[in-house]
Amino acid sequence: MDPGPDMPASAVPGLERLPAGPTVFAGRRAELAALRAAATRPVSGRCPVLVLAGRPGSGRTALAARFARTVAADYPDGVLFARLSAPDGGRVQPARAARLLLEQLDPQAAVPLPGAVEDGRDEPGCVALREALAGLRVLLVLDDVRDAGQVWPLLADEPGCLVLATTAGPLTGIEDIDPVILGGLDRQASGELLADLVGGTRISCDPVGGADLAEACAARPAALRLMAGWLRGNPEIAVTDAARQLNLVVGEESAAAGGEGGKAGKAGKAGRTGGAGAAAEAGKKREGPQQSAEDKAAEPVAAPEPAGDPSTWVRPEPEPAEPVPVPDNDPLIGAFTLVYRTLSRAQARMLRTLTLAPAQTADPRTASALVGCPAAEAAATLAVLAERELLGEEAPAGDGAPRYRVPGRLYPRLVRLREREDRPAETELARARLLERLVRLTESARALLDPAGGPGPEPLPAALRLRSAAQARDWLLGERELLLGAVADAIGQGDLDGSAGRLVTALLRSLPLTGAAPADLYRLHELVRTVAERNGRPRRASAALLNLGDLQVAAGRWEQAAVHYRAALEHARTVADEPLCARALEGAAGCHRALGDAVRAADWYGRALGLRQSLGDHAAEARLLARVAEAHTAQRRFEEADREYRAALAVLRRIGDERGREAVGAALADLRERVAAGL
Repeated sequence: MDPGPDMPASAVPGLERLPAGPTVFAGRRAELAALRAAATRPVSGRCPVLVLAGRPGSGRTALAARFARTVAADYPDGVLFARLSAPDGGRVQPARAARLLLEQLDPQAAVPLPGAVEDGRDEPGCVALREALAGLRVLLVLDDVRDAGQVWPLLADEPGCLVLATTAGPLTGIEDIDPVILGGLDRQASGELLADLVGGTRISCDPVGGADLAEACAARPAALRLMAGWLRGNPEIAVTDAARQLNLVVGEESAAAGGEGGKAGKAGKAGRTGGAGAAAEAGKKREGPQQSAEDKAAEPVAAPEPAGDPSTWVRPEPEPAEPVPVPDNDPLIGAFTLVYRTLSRAQARMLRTLTLAPAQTADPRTASALVGCPAAEAAATLAVLAERELLGEEAPAGDGAPRYRVPGRLYPRLVRLREREDRPAETELARARLLERLVRLTESARALLDPAGGPGPEPLPAALRLRSAAQARDWLLGERELLLGAVADAIGQGDLDGSAGRLVTALLRSLPLTGAAPADLYRLHELVRTVAERNGRPRRASAALLNLGDLQVAAGRWEQAAVHYRAALEHARTVADEPLCARALEGAAGCHRALGDAVRAADWYGRALGLRQSLGDHAAEARLLARVAEAHTAQRRFEEADREYRAALAVLRRIGDERGREAVGAALADLRERVAAGL
C-alpha cells in the first residue's frame, strides 16, 4: 500500500483545494512515474500539459490529487483546482473556470466581467488568468475535462507552470501531450485494496475469491470500493459469492436496459475482462500506465504537428464533447445496485434527492432541507452514505460543516431512480424547501455582517445557525458558487421563480458585504433580467439592465454598457416609466461621451434633460445641463455651452446647492478663458 505524500496542506498555497481523496490508496506506481516523467519533459512556448484519461470509476481524480501533492513543492506559487464538468454532465465554460482560478490565485484580483465571447481564448477572464500566471510557478489541476476547448484558453505562455487535466474521453486539439491511460489496477494492488477496505482476513483467506471479485469489478477502484463496502455490511457472505452476485446483477441490468439477453451479457463479460491480469499485461506494452482493451477508446488520436508560426501550438477550438456515459452492463453499475439495495428507505431517498442539490453538493443544512428532516439526522445519513462509497467527501464549508458530493459516475443512475421512485410533486417540494433554506441562511448571514441593515429573518434552528460575522462571511464566500448555481438552476427550470427571486435579492444584499467580485453581481443581475422578461415585468427587467450597464461602466466597457442602457430604455418605454427612461438615457449619453462622440452625447443628454425637467427633478436637471454644456464644448459650440452652464447655475441657485454652484461656476470660468484665449 502507498501511504502517499505527507506534505501538510499549509506547505504550498492551495493544497487544501484538492479533493481529499481516499484514505486507502493502492497501486498506480507506474502511472505516477509516467506523470513525473512527462512533467519534466520540456515544452517550448507554453506550460506543459499532462492528461490523465480513464473511464468513469477508474480513479483518475484521486490519482491526479495524489500526483499533485507529490509535486506541489516544485510549484511554490500555489496549486489551483477547478472542475470543468458538473456531475450532471454540464460543461463549465472556460471563461467561468478562468475567473474561479484567478480568484484562487489572488483573492484581491480584479476579476473581469464576462465578455462577449464566453468560450474563446480572447475572453477577458481567460486573458487575465494567463497574464496573472506570467513569471509564476503554479500547478493547475483541471478535473473532469470534457474537451480541449475548455483547456486551451487557460494555457499560459509560461513554461514554469504545469497543467494536469483529467478526462473520460479523447482530449484532442492540444499538441505535445502524451496521455496517461488508466485501466484497471494490477492483481496485487486490487487484492491489497480489497483486503484493506474489507478488513479482517476474508480476502487473505480466499485469494481466489478476491481475484474473482477484482476481475468482476474490471479491477477499477470505484467498483472495488463499492463492493468492499457491501462486503463490510454483509459479513456472512463469502468473497467468491460476492463476485458471483455482482456478475448476476450486471447481467440483470444489461437485460433490463437493452433487452438483448445473452448478447448484452457477453458485452458485459467483455467489458469486465482485462481486469487485474489483463491490465497488468497491457501495461507491459508501454512504459507507465496499464491499458486494458476497454480503455483504448479513451486514447486520443495522434494529431499532426502545427505548421508555421509557433503561436499555432494549439488547434482551433473543437466542438464540445458529450459526457462519457457509464453503460448499464458496467460492473460499476452492478456494484452500485448491490449497495443501493441494502440502504434503508430514508438513506436511499436522501441519495436520490441529493441529485437536486446545486452542483450535486450538500452539507447537513441543505440535505436536511431537501428531504425535510432534522439536520442531525441528515448529517448521520450523509456520513453513512459516504462510508459506503456512495458519496465523495468535499472540503468542509466555511463554518466547518462537512460537505459531500454525488459522484458524476453515479449521477445518471440516481436521476433515473429518482424519476422512477419519487413523485414529481415531492421533487418540486424538495427544490422549494432548498431554495427557502438558502434564502434564510443568506439573510441570516447578511444580518450578522450588517446588523444595522434592517431586521434579520426568523432565527433558524440552533443546528443550522451561523454563529458570528466571521462565520457568516466565510460561509457566503465558501458557498458562493453553490448559491449562484442554485439560483441559476431554479431560474433555468422556470417553475420556482418566486423563491429564486428571493434568493437573488438576498444575495444582492449580502455578497457586497463580503467584497464579492463584480462578476458575481453581474451574474445575479442577468438572472434577474431573465426572470423579469419571462414573467412580463418590464420595470424589473429595465432596472436589471441598468445595473448591468453600471457594472460595465465601472469596468470601462463603454460599448457594452451602452447596449444595456438602450435595452433598459426600451423596456422602460413599454410601461411609460419616465424616471427609468431618464436614467437609461443619461447612462447611454455618458457612454457616448466616454467614447468621444460628443454629438450623440449632447443628443442623449438633451433627451434625458427634457424628462427630468418634466418630472421636476431639479438636481438632475442641473447635472444634465452641465453635461450638455460639456458636450457642446467638445464640439466647440461655445455659445451654446455658455448658455447651458448659466442655466445650470440658475437651477442650483434656486435649490441652494452651493457646492454644485462652485463646480459649475469654475467650469464656466474655464470655458470663457478658453474662448478669450482663442483656444
